[in-house]
Amino acid sequence: MSNKIILSGMQPSSHLTLGNYLGALKNWVSLQDDQDAQSLYMIADLHAVTQNYDPKVLANATREIAAAYIAGGVDPKRASIFVQSQIPAHSELMWLLSTMSQMGKLERMTQFKDKAGKNAERAGLGLFAYPVLMAADILVYRATHVPVGEDQKQHLELSREIASTFNTRYDAEFFPQPEPVIMGDATRVMSLQDGTKKMSKSDPSDKSRINLTDDADTIARKIKKAKTDAAPELPGDVAGLEGRPEIKNLYTIYAALKGVSMDTVFAEFAGKGNAALKGALTEVAVEHLSPITQRMADLMADPAGIDAILRDSSDTAAEIAEKTVVKAREIMGFWG
Repeated sequence: MSNKIILSGMQPSSHLTLGNYLGALKNWVSLQDDQDAQSLYMIADLHAVTQNYDPKVLANATREIAAAYIAGGVDPKRASIFVQSQIPAHSELMWLLSTMSQMGKLERMTQFKDKAGKNAERAGLGLFAYPVLMAADILVYRATHVPVGEDQKQHLELSREIASTFNTRYDAEFFPQPEPVIMGDATRVMSLQDGTKKMSKSDPSDKSRINLTDDADTIARKIKKAKTDAAPELPGDVAGLEGRPEIKNLYTIYAALKGVSMDTVFAEFAGKGNAALKGALTEVAVEHLSPITQRMADLMADPAGIDAILRDSSDTAAEIAEKTVVKAREIMGFWG
């Protein structure tokens, strides 16, 4: 097994967005090229059931996430793509780790407070404890590197603390300290309707995001209606982006899709109007995303084919996870 193990995943709660692609998936593709690393990419369906969901669509939503991974460039022959719920070691390790996870730290998790809102006392245990499951997701593979967005760094820090607690309590240097991997300039893509809010697949407004399933006409329409501002000219430097979050977001997306620096974007659009930016962004977005959308459609037309890929690709992950749980039980003193 490689000394460097990369682990990340996404929930099958709804369609993946351009933000998911630029902030995570696109980076995963480059990470799988690391010859010294083993890449493991999870479909986090256990996390998807911590709040209300439709059980009738969960399985197909899981397939869609797998299709997005593959269409986006993750190669099942070079990286393991697996479904979280199909590897029982995740749930078992979560229980073992929950015995050393402090309630106070879980109560301070930002995402729990955001999702539970004023009804925290009515929130399910799964929503409260899911950071422990997230720690188990990471530690069950003894992952060394975890690609995360800024909003997930708090959970990764908790994973590091739990790993340290386990090692100290049982006097065993068993779990490594997973390191965050934050890549690229577009790690935080914002809403097309509010440049101060992250682009989210759970946003009630579909206009706020570009989905990887959107066709060319839909992409063009959403970019055309994207919020900008009343300033007559686009900025030519970083200082000019101050107080213009929507323009900054469109610049960031354009740079990431085009594969150019922000300086190049400044030079291209300085002094021009919003229409020029939106027109160029539409062109590059359609050119970049259309092949992904088509590949996803082809994969989803053959659900049995996706299922076969998931079964074949998950063997490596299952083997690693089971060995970790067996060893953890042994360290903790369980019979057998």
